[in-house]
Amino acid sequence: MSNVAYMPVEPEVKQATLLCVDDEPNILSSLRRLFRAKGYRVLVAESGDAGLQVLATETVDMVISDMRMPEMDGARFLELVRIRWPDTVRILLTGYADVSSIIEAINRGEIYRYITKPWDDNDMLLLVRDALERKELENEKLRLEELTQRQNDELKALNASLEEKIRERTADLKTANDSLRGANEKLKANFLTSIKVFTSLMEMRGGHLAGHSRRVADLARKVAVKMALDGKAIQEIFIAGLMIDIGKIGFSDQMLTMPASDMVGENLAIYRKFPVRGEQLLMPLEDLHGAATILRSQLERFDGAGFPDGFCGDEIPIGARILALVSDYDSLQIGTLIQRRFLPAEARISVTHSSGKRYDREVVKAFNLVLDEEEAGAETNEAVLSTLKLLPGMVLSRDLIGHDGVMLLSADHVLDERLIQLIQVFEKKGETRLNVSIRVERSA
Repeated sequence: MSNVAYMPVEPEVKQATLLCVDDEPNILSSLRRLFRAKGYRVLVAESGDAGLQVLATETVDMVISDMRMPEMDGARFLELVRIRWPDTVRILLTGYADVSSIIEAINRGEIYRYITKPWDDNDMLLLVRDALERKELENEKLRLEELTQRQNDELKALNASLEEKIRERTADLKTANDSLRGANEKLKANFLTSIKVFTSLMEMRGGHLAGHSRRVADLARKVAVKMALDGKAIQEIFIAGLMIDIGKIGFSDQMLTMPASDMVGENLAIYRKFPVRGEQLLMPLEDLHGAATILRSQLERFDGAGFPDGFCGDEIPIGARILALVSDYDSLQIGTLIQRRFLPAEARISVTHSSGKRYDREVVKAFNLVLDEEEAGAETNEAVLSTLKLLPGMVLSRDLIGHDGVMLLSADHVLDERLIQLIQVFEKKGETRLNVSIRVERSA
């Protein structure tokens, strides 16, 4: 049996594991030195049989195998790897221009790429890195799909329980026509509630992010209403605001807390991809195609200097033009755009000064009108109460947010005695006062 050598791994380095298989010790030594210098964990084997023994006992991310080996050639070896460990990335190393043998390896082993000897070290490292990143993205996509499905199931169960009690309390007050209309409205509400809860889960990773998406969504909707957009467009803008940071789901903790103005190099390259990643995550859901398009263009500039497509003026979707301004306005205040945190008045001045450059003039105009009305204290149909003043039958006018930024109940929930008790218990445990916004029916 051929010798199998194992490279030592430093415990603190969490890198991918590579298995190099070749019957020439000098080739294995070269590969080992090349990848070890980049922090990879390297296993080596001098034959196909020895390589299979390693795979049977080790978790391996990638196999790099020579084509010409005694007893078992690379095509047969990679074929067995594909059958037994299909998730392992397979790369063929060949030192001769035998097209038929390469085609055989591609067909039998379904290899990712092949490399000819002698190789260029930089090309080899880039190929390995790209292959592993692709595998990681595929694994992350599967994980997110499973997580989303599991959360949806949990939300359905929770909503079914709460809504059933509401229906039992109001069934004798509705006609058949009212019941049909109400069911349709509940479906829409549950859809938004699911998005809000998912948004809360994403924001739990960073304290300064808590509430950012909800504030952006609420203000963006008000600006859209002020610009007299149609109902569908307003809804898409609101949803896009709630999901504005979904493309950052793969960011490291360090990047989530790093202001965009401080990003350079690889961090900046990753940051510039998050609008497209957000679009990709929402595109599988047909009802979210409009919101997905808005997310893709959220970092475009009105003067054409943005990304990813370099759109300018009216080429940028109106929802993205609104979202860009509102998001920057809030980001300036929480320190995710630049290091210093702005006061609301300073943030307003900053975005207004970029009218016609970074932002659409008409959007800036509508934005300032909305803020003027809010500062003037326009009358609203809601009252803010302490938890001790809550009564059964009251309806939430806004989402109820906990001290950690997580949504506890969505807007339009009807309070009963049990929910009121749960809210009061949560307030005591959190040792932070909760203010609850309640809908008020004002007389004409």
